Amino acid sequence: MGVEPIPGDPAAVADLPDGRALVVADYHAGIEVALRRDGVEVPRRAAERREALVALVDRERPDRLVVLGDLSHAIGDPGRDERSEIEALFDALPADLPVTLAIGNHDGDVAGTLEPVAQLVEVTAGHGTRIGDVGFAHGHTWPSPAVLEADVVCTGHEHPVVRLEDEVGGRRVERAWLRGELASDPFESFHDADLDIAGDLVVFPAFNDLSGGTWVNVDADFLSPFLPDGLVDGQAYLLDGTRLGDYRRV
Repeated sequence: MGVEPIPGDPAAVADLPDGRALVVADYHAGIEVALRRDGVEVPRRAAERREALVALVDRERPDRLVVLGDLSHAIGDPGRDERSEIEALFDALPADLPVTLAIGNHDGDVAGTLEPVAQLVEVTAGHGTRIGDVGFAHGHTWPSPAVLEADVVCTGHEHPVVRLEDEVGGRRVERAWLRGELASDPFESFHDADLDIAGDLVVFPAFNDLSGGTWVNVDADFLSPFLPDGLVDGQAYLLDGTRLGDYRRV
């Protein structure tokens, strides 16, 4: 496919014209601040998130880092905790690593936060960007025709999770990948144009495990405007690579 998940991690590698990219979605720096405002007290996990992403970069040695939106959690101007977490993250990443941020609905003024700390960051428009045969978009709005006509389209925003039950009634919720073919009709209707859509859609799990998600196999109320109609024969996979089959029948 040109985009392959990394077993055990909410991340993938993508083959691009300028080398391999490490791709993650929904980092949500500073999410604990918002949770505290809602009355949920959780310890700050900024260091754990940073160390997890830096470890992936060290291990995979990518030529580029792609973040599929919601690097920050703030919908408006990032607060002090979010800014300090983003600054610490980019201080820890290799200074010469190019970063592409497909801006998401939670990113607020993240571009202003990044400007003084990361010189090699490209922030895309909301409809995403295409690099070679791979399209990248956050997924909170409709991707552009150029993105949709890529061989593979990567999105975040949805935070897909599955609820699993065992034979004695035990339940657990796990982050999951969604993968399947792109359906052309919804996108052609939105753009009012004939599009050369023949690729696959990969919906990424959230990197941040505190961010909740859409229970795709339990009366899913999707967040992305093009889901579920834009996904044909969507298959669900756990982070460890376990294939669950049709996400609607898990």
